[in-house]
Amino acid sequence: MRGNASVAVLRVLRRCCRAVSRRERTGVAAIEFALYSVVFLSILAGTVDIGNLIFSEFQLDASISSGAQYAVVNASLVESTDGPTLAKSISAIVNNSHTNSGGWTNTVVVNNGPTVTTTNDTASSSGTASNADSYYCPTGTPGSWTWGSAKTAGTSCGSNKIAGKFVTITSSRTLAPFFPAWGFVTNGTITRYAIVQVQ
Repeated sequence: MRGNASVAVLRVLRRCCRAVSRRERTGVAAIEFALYSVVFLSILAGTVDIGNLIFSEFQLDASISSGAQYAVVNASLVESTDGPTLAKSISAIVNNSHTNSGGWTNTVVVNNGPTVTTTNDTASSSGTASNADSYYCPTGTPGSWTWGSAKTAGTSCGSNKIAGKFVTITSSRTLAPFFPAWGFVTNGTITRYAIVQVQ
C-alpha cells in the first residue's frame, strides 16, 4: 500500500511541476517579447526615418536633373523676352518632380535675371528680365553664386573660360522625422544646387 501511495503522490507532484513549468515558460515568452519588441521598434523607427531621408535626397537630385535638362534643351529662351517664362517652366518642372508632402522649395535664376521661387506649389517671380540678354562669368560655390558684371559674348573669364549664359537651380526640402524622439534623423533642410551653362 505504501508503495502505491508513494507512486500516486509522485505522479501528482510531477503533474503539478509540469503545470507550473508551463506557466513559467508562458511568462518567460511574454517577457522575452517585451524585451525584443524594444529592439525591433528601434530598428523600425530608424529604417523609416533614414528611408525617408534617402528618398527625399533622391527626389531632390531627380528634380534638379529634370530642371537642368529642360534648361539645356530650351537654351534659346535665355533672353529678356522669354526668360521669365523659361524660369516659370523650369520651376514648375522641378516642383512637379517630387511628392506634394510639404516642405519643398525651389529657386530658378535665368542668367542673373528672371527669378522664380516656388514654395509648396506657390510661385513668386522677381529679377530683372533685361539681364538675361548679357553674358556672365559666375564664380563662387553652390548656393553662393556671384554673377559679377555683365560681359559681351566671347569675353574671357580667365582660366580658359569664356563668358556665357547660365541657369541656376536650387531645390530644398525641410525634413521632419516620423520618430523625432529616437534621434536617427533630426529636423533640418536638405538642399541640392545646379548651375548650367546653356550658351
